Amino acid sequence: MLNPGVDPILCCYYKSSRLKQYFKEGRALRTETVISNSKDFDVGRRMCAENWKALRAAGESVNRRLCEAEAADAKPAPDVATFYHVTRPSTTQAGLHAPGLRFGEPRVMAVLGALVGFAHLVAGFANRQLVKRVGALLHAPYGPRQATYDLRRLQRKGLIAKLPRGHTYRLTSVGRRVAVLFTKAYGRVLAPGLSALDLHFPDDVLERRPLSRTWRSFDKVLDDFVEQQMVAD
Repeated sequence: MLNPGVDPILCCYYKSSRLKQYFKEGRALRTETVISNSKDFDVGRRMCAENWKALRAAGESVNRRLCEAEAADAKPAPDVATFYHVTRPSTTQAGLHAPGLRFGEPRVMAVLGALVGFAHLVAGFANRQLVKRVGALLHAPYGPRQATYDLRRLQRKGLIAKLPRGHTYRLTSVGRRVAVLFTKAYGRVLAPGLSALDLHFPDDVLERRPLSRTWRSFDKVLDDFVEQQMVAD
């Protein structure tokens, strides 16, 4: 939650290191990566020009990816064709089957919600990180085999890309836009909107919600109209 007059601070942690973003003296947005252990980025501890350049390059790369991710979040939502491609079964150029990611399905929403976090910008994510994060969001059993299946269909849909070394992945540009659209639309619009339309809530709760009051009035007017038309001569 953002409070008026309070500048937010973004902090992401990776092993012993930290990615931080904040307003410097209220004038400029500052992004910095604090590397407490050079081995977090496969750089030796010996103080020399080569290691210093490698650490600086690693920090600059992380800073850039964070700014690019924030810029991608601010872009318009993907078009209808992209939404259809993601949510429906399809086939890759290599002829591989790519199952659809259905909007609103709890497991799909948990997976995309787990991947959209800024913490994965530092070094990507692997099966193990996905299992841990999705399990916490889904509140249901979620194991490595399920994560392997989800990673495969995300990659075939072009939403994630495998990094050169190991079994680590990173969201693509379109993948981030799709994940942001899904999580925002579900978490900020669909879920709270449907709960506001639930007429089984107590009257005192419904009265505090403008949408609930309007919907209840509409529902009553509609019922009255149908009843009058049905009994009219």
